[in-house]
Amino acid sequence: MSNEQNIEAGEDAEPPDPDTQVPESEKVRAAGSPPDSSLTFIGRDSALARTVGRPLLHFLHIETSGGILLLLATVAALIWVNSPVGDSYAEFWHTPIEISVSDFVVFDEDLHGFVNDALMALFFFVVGLEIKRELATGRLRRPRDALLPAVAALGGMVVPALVYVAFNAGGDNLNGWGVPMATDIAFAVGVVSLVGKWVPGWLRLFLLTLAIVDDIGAILVIAIFYSSDISLGWLGLAALLCVLISTLTRIRVWQWPVYMIIGVFVWWATLNSGVHATIAGVALGLLTPAKPLQRDTDARSVARWLQDKSSISVTDIRRANFGIAESRSVAERLEVALHPYVSYLIVPLFALANAGVALSGDSLRGAASSSVTIGVALGLLVGKTVGVSGFTLLATRLGLSSLPAGVTRLHVVGVSIVAGIGFTVALFVTALAFNGSAAGDEAKIGVLVASLVAAVLGLMVLRLAGRRLVGTLAASGRS
Repeated sequence: MSNEQNIEAGEDAEPPDPDTQVPESEKVRAAGSPPDSSLTFIGRDSALARTVGRPLLHFLHIETSGGILLLLATVAALIWVNSPVGDSYAEFWHTPIEISVSDFVVFDEDLHGFVNDALMALFFFVVGLEIKRELATGRLRRPRDALLPAVAALGGMVVPALVYVAFNAGGDNLNGWGVPMATDIAFAVGVVSLVGKWVPGWLRLFLLTLAIVDDIGAILVIAIFYSSDISLGWLGLAALLCVLISTLTRIRVWQWPVYMIIGVFVWWATLNSGVHATIAGVALGLLTPAKPLQRDTDARSVARWLQDKSSISVTDIRRANFGIAESRSVAERLEVALHPYVSYLIVPLFALANAGVALSGDSLRGAASSSVTIGVALGLLVGKTVGVSGFTLLATRLGLSSLPAGVTRLHVVGVSIVAGIGFTVALFVTALAFNGSAAGDEAKIGVLVASLVAAVLGLMVLRLAGRRLVGTLAASGRS
């Protein structure tokens, strides 16, 4: 069978229509030169491209750029709230928003609710895509490989919650126990990236897998414990729509507008069900196919087929585009497409809307003696460190798994401290648990302080662990 026949483009393998032939001046040469970069804005030699375009593109390709924007948005929120125009912060985010079709109201909340309920659903959709990809083809595919970070994540959720409960048992703010359970993957990975050569590659994979399992736990906590007044009718409708999506993917219906429309209705039904609307994003992400229709070898054969042709028609391009695109899964393509919008727009916007807290002398003194602030801060700093490192070392002691060569206990302690950077999801759970009350501001202060300390302390410990390892290796080499 020829390479051309291997391309599933929904068309018969017939000679291209002469009317669709690319003009002679636009034919692609098989061994031609690469596309002229000067045709794009970034490739031009203009002053704007040199001073703005290319530096911005370089920044967006830096792994820590998302975390940097998140940090800047947080600082902006704090400055805004504590400035002379601080009252405008609450006024702005409580601006009413109504989305309606004719006389039918689809969404009626304020701007803050729109960010948390609608935009963050896209964030959790990408989280769902990441989880599905890891379960299907990644680090969670083999249970033995995922066992150690999964056990560590369990400790990193249970112990922080217990620390918070220890300070708030019997009080009115016990509902905040879910706040210190979450790890912010963007900040945590960013800190590990700053350490660079001092961190073994396995440790980075360990942290990523831990954070993914941590996300699964946080999603379950939000769905089960931070949902109220459940409507079985609306929840049943959301479930039926999810079944419809699953059926359409199985029979290979690939028209994306169909899924987008159904997905919006899943989100809307979930919003009205009492379950937090972001859970719809997770469910849709988990329903997205994570295995490609075509193999990599099929994509390469398509490229060779194009290279062997003296001229290429529009039909050829259409077929080749399908074959090459389908060598990557739908989940992977969506993740790549949505990641910039989520990392550089939605998450910083969320931080701007949720991180604002007044830092007056009275509020800081109140937070210093607040069981909520203390419970959250110690839950993230002490609970995460003890939970992640303790459960990891216990698993290795019991023979359930083992640390690879080059990874020391101090490395494990360092990455456990870094896991205490609980930012995005921690602030999200804070909004759900305290709903804008004074205790919510105290919890935010705990999250901010603990995350800052965890980042600095974790960076120092990981550097120390790396230097000790280098010194040990050097000493053993001399001997």
